Amino acid sequence: MSSTESPDTATAALPVPPAGPGRHGAAETVHTVTLPGLTLTVRAPAGSPAPQDGGTKTGTGRDREPALYVHGLGGSSQNWSDLMPLLADRVDGEAIDLPGFGHSPPPDDGNYSVSAQARAVIRYLDAAGRGPVHLIGNSMGGAAATRVAAVRPDLVRTLTLISPALPELRPQLTAVPTALLAVPGITGLFGRLTHDWTPERRTREVLALCYGDPGRVSPEGFNAAVDEYARRLELPYFWEVMERSARGLVNAYTLGGQHNLWRQAERVLAPTLLVYGGRDRLVSFRMARRAAAAFRGSRLLTLPEAGHVAMMEYPETVARAVRELLDSDMTDVTADASRS
Repeated sequence: MSSTESPDTATAALPVPPAGPGRHGAAETVHTVTLPGLTLTVRAPAGSPAPQDGGTKTGTGRDREPALYVHGLGGSSQNWSDLMPLLADRVDGEAIDLPGFGHSPPPDDGNYSVSAQARAVIRYLDAAGRGPVHLIGNSMGGAAATRVAAVRPDLVRTLTLISPALPELRPQLTAVPTALLAVPGITGLFGRLTHDWTPERRTREVLALCYGDPGRVSPEGFNAAVDEYARRLELPYFWEVMERSARGLVNAYTLGGQHNLWRQAERVLAPTLLVYGGRDRLVSFRMARRAAAAFRGSRLLTLPEAGHVAMMEYPETVARAVRELLDSDMTDVTADASRS
């Protein structure tokens, strides 16, 4: 493992990863799923049959194993638009907008805790009837995916976590502004202080926070991210969702007992792939070793030049690692079948 550490340069940007179209230009389908108190937007590569009338897929007669992608704080299903096409021949992938993010409206109960995000994933998978899935999560989505895998092992076949937001005793300085979003009133103050910022400036700040090398973003990707950021700023609930979600994430860090995320990581039975970036400013690279020890029998991919969203910076490398995880899982299943 590389000993590369993230730089400790402070930034005031909100953690909203760019959410434009995939670098590969693959077409996508988008539909909504309505559950009691919850409406979710679901994205999939073109060619994946969409359910009729906003319903859910049943999985009947599908020739690929199902996969579900879960984004992080401030992100959306579009954060997976680079990775999904690279795995589309192997898995029937879907990416969801968590409640209040992307194009999903806020949940009726206003709960944005990590447990609530995990319940949203569980409710969707139960309604879709597609489990067990290959579950892939980034950042806050990685924390929620960890909780799902721990409490509902029947729903998770393999688990891939990219910079999962698991508790750190000594967060790096560059992650402090994100944690401060949890303080009541801070998002309003930030909004007033940055009132004159253009969407272009906001996007550049975000890229500097989330990418190891912002120069990897194409002009088309940058323009799409600017448009998405501008759209979100017009949403009446944008700041509230950011504040409450950040607070939910911070609160998850303080939970003890069986609800502690590290304790739940130790309970995960699914084969697990961990991906960490050496230039990650939000999740410390040094946490890779602890995570590898917590998730039993896990695989670890470290990318010294990557930031917080390795699936967007190095999608081909991440896709290869996921394929290796799926291959090993298939080998294990075949071996178990032969022994029985």
